[in-house]
Amino acid sequence: MSGQKRFQKVAVLLGGPSSERAVSLRSGAAVAQALRERGYEVAEVLVGEDRAFAVPPGTEVAFVAMHGSFGEDGTIQALLRKQGIPHTGSSPEASARAFDKHQSKPVIAAAGIPTPPFEFLRKGQPRTLPLPVVVKPVRQGSSVGISRVFEEEKWPQALAAALAYDEIALVEEFISGRELTVGVVGDVVLPVVEIVAPDDFFDYHAKYTAGVSQHVIPAPIPAATAQACQAAALATFRALGCAGMGRVDIRLRPDGKFFVLELNNIPGMTELSLLPDAARAHGWSFPELCEKILNMV
Repeated sequence: MSGQKRFQKVAVLLGGPSSERAVSLRSGAAVAQALRERGYEVAEVLVGEDRAFAVPPGTEVAFVAMHGSFGEDGTIQALLRKQGIPHTGSSPEASARAFDKHQSKPVIAAAGIPTPPFEFLRKGQPRTLPLPVVVKPVRQGSSVGISRVFEEEKWPQALAAALAYDEIALVEEFISGRELTVGVVGDVVLPVVEIVAPDDFFDYHAKYTAGVSQHVIPAPIPAATAQACQAAALATFRALGCAGMGRVDIRLRPDGKFFVLELNNIPGMTELSLLPDAARAHGWSFPELCEKILNMV
């Protein structure tokens, strides 16, 4: 089997300085274990909160299992390229584009992919969208700094919470309905997952606490809707120039109209995570999924 492998020595990068460090540690540990099961020589490279890291000599490829800033925004990808180390996932440029909603939202809209009406606000700028809205920092993941605003008196606090992370906040129309997500691995679009979370709010607690959210796979929606969501997910992945893997978050209204919210270019790879769940429904074990992502480098 080892003769068929493109790589033998793999560094799995985990940790990092972002607010999602704890999740990344779990993702990285799971990926490292999975690749060892497939017969790879794996070194776990802990990226410090000070961004320091050292890839062992002889490393042939890096599997980036880091979420949030520094890991998902193209920074570590650019540093690896400077060291001549190939890496999983998207290029530095595509990673930066996908991670920064200030860049990605206009690309998604320009590609004709349905996305909620949105605007970007800096401190002191007035909101023009009517309530209800969702407000989030432009460069955070895992629902960090996100608020849903239904009443005008809650608006200032919600905007301040988003601007605590970034100087620009994304404000978009709140789409009531169901939470869907679609994984893309290379050219393969995985089954649509419906996320059933308490109060319909898939926040940080709901994402990373066992038993809080349910993943329903395949999502119990009409076949035509599922196919349209999958096509929109692949179109989003391609419009942003992504590679390797990604996960596209979608809201489905009761009237059947859906909206793409964003793409996660390094989705969670823990035992609770959505992409591995969808891959299992597609017939891929977790170790197979990790190996497929590795072989796309």
